[in-house]
Amino acid sequence: MLAMSKWFTLTPFMSNRFSKRVGFSTSPGSVRAHVNGGGDDTNSCKNNDKKKKKRVVVVGSGWAGLGAAHHLCKQGFDVTVLDGGDGIGSPDNVGIQGFWYPYKNIFSLVDELGIKPFTSWTRSAQYSGEGLEVEFPVYQELPQLPTPLGTLYHTQFVRLPLVDRLTSLPLMAAGKLYHDIFGPLLQVGLFAPAEQCSAAATLGLLYYLTLAHQKHFDVAFCRGTTKQKIFEPWVESLKAKGCEMLEDKKVTDFNFDEETGSITEVVCGNETYSVDAVVVAVGITTLQETIKKSAALCKQEEFLKVLNLAGIDVVTVKLWLDRKVAIPNPSNACAGFDDLFGCTIFDLNVIHDEHKDDTETVLEADFYHANELLPLNDELVTEKVISYLSKYINDLESACVVDKEIGRFPKRLTHFFPGSYKYMMRGSTSFPNLFMAGDWIITRHGSWLQEKSYVTGLEAANRVVDYLEEGSFAKVIPVEEDEPHIEALRSLNRRLNEIISQVPLSSYFLQ
Repeated sequence: MLAMSKWFTLTPFMSNRFSKRVGFSTSPGSVRAHVNGGGDDTNSCKNNDKKKKKRVVVVGSGWAGLGAAHHLCKQGFDVTVLDGGDGIGSPDNVGIQGFWYPYKNIFSLVDELGIKPFTSWTRSAQYSGEGLEVEFPVYQELPQLPTPLGTLYHTQFVRLPLVDRLTSLPLMAAGKLYHDIFGPLLQVGLFAPAEQCSAAATLGLLYYLTLAHQKHFDVAFCRGTTKQKIFEPWVESLKAKGCEMLEDKKVTDFNFDEETGSITEVVCGNETYSVDAVVVAVGITTLQETIKKSAALCKQEEFLKVLNLAGIDVVTVKLWLDRKVAIPNPSNACAGFDDLFGCTIFDLNVIHDEHKDDTETVLEADFYHANELLPLNDELVTEKVISYLSKYINDLESACVVDKEIGRFPKRLTHFFPGSYKYMMRGSTSFPNLFMAGDWIITRHGSWLQEKSYVTGLEAANRVVDYLEEGSFAKVIPVEEDEPHIEALRSLNRRLNEIISQVPLSSYFLQ
């Protein structure tokens, strides 16, 4: 099902492999020390080989953090992962996430781990405030047409005729196609109303998932929670390679060598961890909290700019009903309740193994941009959710909720609001041995969501390898190239721009 590309590329980044950094020095012995009582001398003679390994601390245990740790462990580094207390998988252990066809790097990882966590490719539907708008087939099973014709032709638009779809291509950002189709898709893809999302993020996500290639919108889901099916076996694999996983360790500061500018210690309250390199792979809100506490980070402009970024509230609602209720599709994206938030509805009897034989319906609804739901108690949340979902699921109001599980995740997801790009960070920082990873990090790879997080983790690992001049680079599978007719159009556009730029006063008249 998840066939992999055989072509790989090395992550693009500035290399110092052949131009050794001047003044770099590792921290003595690379051994953890504790401020509140000193190091443990009883183990000083134990495992001498391990002392020789260069020590890397990874902050964060989601796709980016574990991705970096995964490759660095394979290269023989002494790796410690610090989880801030939100549990293994943070910041990516929120709600139910789809795994789209172009997630080649994640699928490759799963194959390497030898696990089979995914459902088959799954049909889904999308609803607006006016009802069912779109039903998405499994595109791989249908005749492949040139992009974007295949996506527009095979998709079952309930209230948008084929001629309107095909003639609306030049006006995708306006009118009915945008309002009823792409708007709701963005509300659950970028987690906020379309008008609150940047144009670059909007175009990037739409192209990556829906327009670049017909089959890219095919999606699979974990047959349980992502934590159960992927993160937990992944962590066990890392531990077997010698990686140390430490939970409930909130980073409060970084100590650095004023002469070299290199980070020497990661500070967690009254504990410190000596390092040769650091990868920070946390969500925006967590990093902002760290910046405010950190004497080292708050002096750097690149980190101060991060304080202008924002997170999005998420509320997850899992309901056990007293009877079987027909849910239209295993996955349903909904928007238009009050133009503020969107949600995804999942039939867990179909998706999750543990509920396949249940005699009653078990569903989950994940609400994004859920500011108004966040402060309500469980009873009020459940009441509102039943009212919302009854618009899309027949007979839901006649069913009784026999159990519920409400999750509240304030400011957990990245908000790609207009103008946010200028505040986002790159993978390298002003500290020569501190590297960043996450879905909000600027990268040239072209992926989005979980795949982007994982890829930036691999890129951060490559920067560590490059900086410490040990090990091999991780191979990152590139995004699939444009189809020939799209690449030809791009080339033509570039050529036209070159010609226009040579016309006298062209820049004046085209402003």
